[in-house]
Amino acid sequence: MVFIMDWTAEHIPDQSGKTVLFTGANTGIGFIGARELAGKHAHVVLAVRSVAKGEHAIARIMEDIPDASLEILRLDLADLASVEAAALAYRRRHDRLDILINNAGVMVPPYTKTADGFELQIGVNHFGHFALTGHLFDLLLATEDSRIVNVSSGAHKIGRIDFEDINWEKRRYRRLQAYADSKLANLLFTFELQRRLHQLPTSTMAIAAHPGVTMTDLQRYSRLLDILSRPVAHDIEQAALPTLRAATDPAVRGGDYFGPGRFFELSGAPERVKPIERALETERAEMLWELSCTLTGIPFDSGSASLSAA
Repeated sequence: MVFIMDWTAEHIPDQSGKTVLFTGANTGIGFIGARELAGKHAHVVLAVRSVAKGEHAIARIMEDIPDASLEILRLDLADLASVEAAALAYRRRHDRLDILINNAGVMVPPYTKTADGFELQIGVNHFGHFALTGHLFDLLLATEDSRIVNVSSGAHKIGRIDFEDINWEKRRYRRLQAYADSKLANLLFTFELQRRLHQLPTSTMAIAAHPGVTMTDLQRYSRLLDILSRPVAHDIEQAALPTLRAATDPAVRGGDYFGPGRFFELSGAPERVKPIERALETERAEMLWELSCTLTGIPFDSGSASLSAA
């Protein structure tokens, strides 16, 4: 496949017949991504915490794309029971999953715990998506050329996960550090998942992306971050492109990581970018994998294929 350098939404191939599950698709980058995929004839499932906001997002998309194929799936990533219920609801409606985009996230909130006792950022940004992927894993494997796209951040470069205190119960809470740790976890999960997929007879791929800097409601908890982001931010349509490229470009390979290609990965067209070396450490990734399986209760079994034993 030819790798296009100045990739735009115009390069998204026709997605007819494909079903996409997109978390956090009612706002920001997720909304733009859902709209673009719907415009390319995918059936897009907006997995959102607020059904009312999801319905509003669908109405907005259908103003531009009257024949869009869309549905809502209620999902609260801060509650593993909700994650399981959402996966079961999805499975009742669908027998395939072509693209799972783990996009929803929370950024630098005050210290809060999820329903299951996880620090909110690692709980939503990593554990919730880890569990969702696990619950839907056999459908992904059964769908030819399916993709799992995990949305990380350039902030992963300062991530340093403390496996002895992953929920920040012993240390003074640092919101930005906790966010960076969760974004490092997204990459460790992606690369470990791809490593294990590579050992199975499957065409399913795991890919990561990050949007660069943009102005979304993720910054709502930090006025300082909001102010600092403005001079270097690019528009939200541009910020959605790395995720869309990871999800649809035929030239993508399992384990790829996409981000803006210019200005220190802050903006520009989506290209393959390099994560920090810490994100590529196999031992660290295996530790996170085993901890995630234990804490979420998700073994990643898929019939005869078990990623836990891969």
